[in-house]
Amino acid sequence: MTGFDLTKLLAERSGERYELHTRYLNHQLPRMLRTIGFDKVYERAEGAHFYDAEGNDYLDMLSGFGVMGLGRHHPVVRQALHDVLDAQLADLTRFDCQPLPGLLAEKLLSYAPGLDRVFFGNSGTEAVETALKFARYATGRPRVLYCTHAFHGLTTGSLSVNGERGFRDGFAPLLPDTPVELGDLDALERELRAKDVAALVVEPIQGKGVHAAPPGYLRAARELLHKHGALLIADEVQTGIGRTGDFFAYQHEDGVDPDLVCVAKSLSGGYVPVGATLGKDWIFKKVYSSMDRVQVHSASFGSNAQAMAAGLATLAVMDDERITENARRTGDELRTRLAALVDKYELLHEVRGRGLMIGIEFGKPRSLGLRSRWTMLQTARKGLFAQMVVVPLLQKHRILTQVSGDHLEVIKLIPPLVIGETEVDRFVTAFTEVMEDAHNGGGLMWDFGRTLVKQAVANR
Repeated sequence: MTGFDLTKLLAERSGERYELHTRYLNHQLPRMLRTIGFDKVYERAEGAHFYDAEGNDYLDMLSGFGVMGLGRHHPVVRQALHDVLDAQLADLTRFDCQPLPGLLAEKLLSYAPGLDRVFFGNSGTEAVETALKFARYATGRPRVLYCTHAFHGLTTGSLSVNGERGFRDGFAPLLPDTPVELGDLDALERELRAKDVAALVVEPIQGKGVHAAPPGYLRAARELLHKHGALLIADEVQTGIGRTGDFFAYQHEDGVDPDLVCVAKSLSGGYVPVGATLGKDWIFKKVYSSMDRVQVHSASFGSNAQAMAAGLATLAVMDDERITENARRTGDELRTRLAALVDKYELLHEVRGRGLMIGIEFGKPRSLGLRSRWTMLQTARKGLFAQMVVVPLLQKHRILTQVSGDHLEVIKLIPPLVIGETEVDRFVTAFTEVMEDAHNGGGLMWDFGRTLVKQAVANR
């Protein structure tokens, strides 16, 4: 019998976590965390909270980049995973049809009228890769359009439709894809006239900066695409599964009927990676057109029993606990209370978003003293002020947030969808105190700003 003891291993070596990452993994991650003071040691987590060794709780307003929609360690998902492991299913034989993938597909499609079939992979980027392949094959065309500032993943195909240059630099050549501005229907139609476009892939709300598609854009884009024989791909990897107060963000607008929809993140229940590409029946039947093509697109761990069980449990919780409705109600309250601060604090430019996907944007202040400090930061590197806000939220108020993208003065809030009034009160109180400190020239905050400036200059 093996002598492996996970509990013992963690007890003996968990204190080495940052050294292990530095030596064997991405060595820049520990360096970055130490630079901004994020090198915390979290011992456990539950719901929307982390806890350190002293029992201090930290409010999670990041949810693992959106993965932890139900928070951490939801009891229903945990029990489902215990049950599926105890069942000792004959999983991944590849030469049978297990019930769990069919049951999860059936349930997932019930939220998406007009879509008929599902392919299960392991991540959001795989879901996008699947949609790109299916769109190209179904239309017989090579080119896919995407929106500037979009984020669709980091594997080669999804990177080809990634609108952030920083992620693309150094990885060329990529696939033949073309950017258009989100909301620019004229630009979309100009590209479609070439008759080589397979699809437009679009986030209903862009994760980078939290910018929503303009009202009517998705519906009009779909009409233009179909007119020119192309498809609409909705990337709901972050916006889907209740995040925006609708089950899918494209459903906020009537008359939007995507041909393919990509989901992942929250579908996992926070435990087992899973990605899904939902699509029209005719697209799937064209891709899988004969028995010779039965494995033309597959994933080694796709449809595994643990992922399917986690997905089914997650969707059950979404229904039973009315999680989507909570995201809409709580998100409206949080956004309204934050928006009320815009007129009070001149560094605060705009609060936007939908449901529990909220962007807080900072901008150039009016008063001379604040303007000089702002200019100092902008000269060194755009985005430093937002980082200055993120750090005291964690260090002083034990609230974890993120800057919404490189060179952006935007903080993005994507907390677990289970938060309520208590968490809203805590965040608004802390954020207000940080804004007071910034506007009063608080020493600690601006001292940290000068540290960030030195770091930015040194990295040039």
